[in-house]
Amino acid sequence: LGDCWLLAAIASLTLNEEILARVVPRDQSFQDSYAGIFHFQFWQYGEWTDVVVDDRLPTKNGELLFVHSAERNEFWSALLEKAYAKVNGSYEGLSGGSTTEGFEDFTGGIAEWYELQKAPPNLFKIIQKALQKGSLLGCSIDITSAAETEAVTTQKLVKGHAYSVTGAEEVNFRGSIQKLIRIRNPWGEVEWTGKWNDKCPNWNGIDPEVKERLTRQHEDGEFWMSFSDFLRHYSRLEICNLTPDTLAADKYKKWKLNLMDGNWRKGSTAGGCRNYPNTFWMNPQYLIKLEEEDEDPDDPERGCTFLVGLIQKHRRKQRKMGEDMHTIGFAIYEVPEQSSAQKKVHLSKNYFLTNRARERSNTFINLREVLNRFKLPPGEYIIVPSTFEPNKNGDFCLRVFSEKKADSQVVDDEIEANIEEKELTEDEIEPNFKKLFKQLAGEDAEISAFELCNILKKILAKRQDIKSDGFSIETCKIMVDLLDTDGSGRLGLKEFHILWTKIQKYQKIYRDMDVDHSGTMNAYEMRKALEQAGFKLDCQLHQVVVARFADEQLIIDFDNFVRCLIRLETLFKIFKKLDTEKTGTIQLNLDTWLCFTTI
Repeated sequence: LGDCWLLAAIASLTLNEEILARVVPRDQSFQDSYAGIFHFQFWQYGEWTDVVVDDRLPTKNGELLFVHSAERNEFWSALLEKAYAKVNGSYEGLSGGSTTEGFEDFTGGIAEWYELQKAPPNLFKIIQKALQKGSLLGCSIDITSAAETEAVTTQKLVKGHAYSVTGAEEVNFRGSIQKLIRIRNPWGEVEWTGKWNDKCPNWNGIDPEVKERLTRQHEDGEFWMSFSDFLRHYSRLEICNLTPDTLAADKYKKWKLNLMDGNWRKGSTAGGCRNYPNTFWMNPQYLIKLEEEDEDPDDPERGCTFLVGLIQKHRRKQRKMGEDMHTIGFAIYEVPEQSSAQKKVHLSKNYFLTNRARERSNTFINLREVLNRFKLPPGEYIIVPSTFEPNKNGDFCLRVFSEKKADSQVVDDEIEANIEEKELTEDEIEPNFKKLFKQLAGEDAEISAFELCNILKKILAKRQDIKSDGFSIETCKIMVDLLDTDGSGRLGLKEFHILWTKIQKYQKIYRDMDVDHSGTMNAYEMRKALEQAGFKLDCQLHQVVVARFADEQLIIDFDNFVRCLIRLETLFKIFKKLDTEKTGTIQLNLDTWLCFTTI
């Protein structure tokens, strides 16, 4: 099936009974209260999901096809695999992955991994801290061919096999400090025969009390080795850092967790990576406040340790529709002091053009999760998660695990409108404009929506810098509704003057936004255009605007641009009128609601 990554995660899961009992709830059997169904629990993007499956398992020639036990009467692992396949849409959805993905869905933790040939200098300290926090640690030796699977080295280490790390200690050995690491082989019988194995004479060179403490609690298959041998023989270390709610015991120092959900939407919030400066700033933005430094007297480097994990949601399920993992990553920016007062403002394109990223994910990669560990001075930082290329739709979950408490929030614009216009009396309107109005309006001295449609079509036809086939009757009706103060369904001189001023203003904004002089406007430019017109909207509303007013090529033509602005203005004005107490909320009965939604 290609889900050996899942098998390794299941093997590690069996090492911690407390965590295993959450994923495979106890008191289920083929005898007591048996009903042909079993249930399991998996962590999915911030929630524990209960999954129920029947006990019909795929077989071929009477043998189980996928994960199975050596015991012919033991079925929990095969049923667990079936439940996990259900969560991911199909058995096929489980093909290809990393053990860390299974770790996370079984624990709700955040899993990082290290290539031991490129181990960071403080890895031993990271391992010690992880063990203090009750993290799950696994390690393995890479295989170079299928023939090497479960091959045993001369010093009795098994290749391609999932081991667990259960201890890390520093001992005084003949006057020098020796770093030791304790490994467990889940099989039990095959143990390391190199330095610091159970029978090694090195144990006689350390304090007898220390020797007694380190070798007393010894399970079958558990052995010590030097940290330098560990780095030399093993290829990879995986650490699953657990959430505070996973471990009930108080003996562990627990991580602090911040979890935020978000999405990328084509044309509005899917801005791509830093290589795309015109759209990068449109991505969702998150503020993280690091206020307290780590408590670690032995560490000369002061700062706040934290992990950032970006997970893309539900991508395995979408394989059936021809989708697969996006290539994802993130960047972290330091908020300058002068900008900290503006923390509720979605940071602009100019900000990212003039500020370098303080940190970033090691790589953009097409895995479910990209994760990195950082240490930064206390302060405020902006995390920008993104796909590598723009215009990729997707949902994601951003998690920050910190040693000390850290606050987080979505950085977004507060919704507001600045649309006050100066109203002139008839005497203040220029004579030339009055003359023009008289010609356009005819004998009744008023302009209907149909007349307005023809007038604007002729005017726009003369504009070379704006591509348009005129205004639709729908847009013209909306404009008349907005400005028709006497309820006649037509515009008088003053009302038409206000509209004319607006259209000229909108034409200028539209032309200014058209940086490539195509005569049209890209959906990504809409956010800046709306700001120039006096409107500030959050990311969610921008997604709605683009979905409603852009075409399939993400182009917003002038007609739709004006219709959007007029509708926004109408809605803001209605809300302001009804919010008499200025509380920011209004109550509507069904009649009123229906009237407004048909505008």
